[in-house]
Amino acid sequence: MSEAERRTIRLAESDNVVVARVPVEPGQSLDPEEVAAATPVPAGHKVATGTIATGEPVRKFGQVIGFATDAIVPGAHVHSHNLAIGEVSHEHEFGADCRETEMVPEAERATFQGILRPDGRVATRNYILVLATVNCSATVVQRIADEFRGNALADYPHVDGVFALGQSTGCGVLASPETFDMIQRCTYGYAVNPNIAGVLMVGLGCESNQISALAERFGFSFGPTVVGMTIQDSGGTMKTVREGIARVREMLPEANKAVRQTVPASHLMLGLQCGGSDGYSGITANPALGAAVDLLVRHGGTAILGETSEIYGAEHLLTRRAVDRRIGERLLDRLAWWKEYAANSGGHLDNNPSPGNKAGGLTTILEKSLGAVAKGGTTNLVGYYDYAEPVTKKGFVFMDTPGYDPMSVTGMVAAGANIVTFTTGRGSVFGCKPAPSLKLASNTPMYARMADDMDVNCGLIADGVATLPEMGEHIFELLLDVASGRQTKSEELGFGDEEFVPWQHGAIM
Repeated sequence: MSEAERRTIRLAESDNVVVARVPVEPGQSLDPEEVAAATPVPAGHKVATGTIATGEPVRKFGQVIGFATDAIVPGAHVHSHNLAIGEVSHEHEFGADCRETEMVPEAERATFQGILRPDGRVATRNYILVLATVNCSATVVQRIADEFRGNALADYPHVDGVFALGQSTGCGVLASPETFDMIQRCTYGYAVNPNIAGVLMVGLGCESNQISALAERFGFSFGPTVVGMTIQDSGGTMKTVREGIARVREMLPEANKAVRQTVPASHLMLGLQCGGSDGYSGITANPALGAAVDLLVRHGGTAILGETSEIYGAEHLLTRRAVDRRIGERLLDRLAWWKEYAANSGGHLDNNPSPGNKAGGLTTILEKSLGAVAKGGTTNLVGYYDYAEPVTKKGFVFMDTPGYDPMSVTGMVAAGANIVTFTTGRGSVFGCKPAPSLKLASNTPMYARMADDMDVNCGLIADGVATLPEMGEHIFELLLDVASGRQTKSEELGFGDEEFVPWQHGAIM
């Protein structure tokens, strides 16, 4: 039986389950496993290759993903009816897997057509942002940006658009200093993202998140392409809208001066996200993205892995790659914080994946986390960052973010990410202005069903048509094309105006 014809996928020799490549019916052979299916098994789900006694560990990816809650016979479907997380502990051998990264010689490194900013940073897009500093100004910023829809920018071909971002808060959070701090970091981080050519910040005037306080804290000054105004000082809604439109019009000629030029791939900062995962995510899309990340790092670029709550159970794979013990310890300390944070909200960090994840074949958070970590490739972990903290290191880094997709990516873009990749098995739809977002499908049926939303079909790996290295190379080349101006599917669909979601926790007063 050829690789493409096999009904299952084995991920490691030590595994006692394999993954159904296609739906499996009772009695069908699972060659080369030398076992027949004992029960129906949906595509993407696990099937036992031998007897697993009650309480014995179930292994996938060469790692324990949980323990059998009932005796499991060879060929049986392994899922939430007979598998639970149990107690798993790991040794954190800090830096044990660190290896010198084989960098591509500078003269041979990949390039893309980027936009060089005066301060030396490089953009992949060229937007003007109208940014609300508080929810009270969210409607006003939208009305300002609406003026520049349709053919309004026909005379400015080098401007990718004028868009507005509202906030759900911006006030009433002084009782939670950490939340207020993150809101400020996100507000400022978006304003100075490399993909922003000019920013108009609009406040109400009496809110906590004052524009003047942002300028004082982060040390920026106002000018032709950095403007701040408030509704109260401007004389109300319509006067603010009219003045805001005029200010944006003044920015357009300067923003239109941006011209793409050849720049090295080392200027790419890539945000890594996964959502709506399935049983294939950790087999196809995530490791294929990891292969692309390895290439990006070897070419001098940066990749940000986040979703702290969704690396639980796989953190030992990251601490072993930490170049500095303090990086690994900060990660473990934050996981401990997350456990307490979840408990205070009546939840558990080790809870099962979402209903969609489970329908796609994922049973425990360990299984999901092991697949999710694969997005980060294999190179050394060179840095740890708090949520929305500016990323300054080159290479593979970790940022503390929630698993919730818009909130997680908001932190990465605020940190400087100028491009985003998003893997999905169930079919998440997502975009994140000002950073273009590539959607990577984990399986062919979903890719075909949602072709208007998906950029890459990583399901070709499970189909036996492509290898992980080949798909990683394809993703890397596509990243360069998108960074050079090629639109992603989410950009074509107009996503990105509603996905600015700064993380907030604690009391809102």
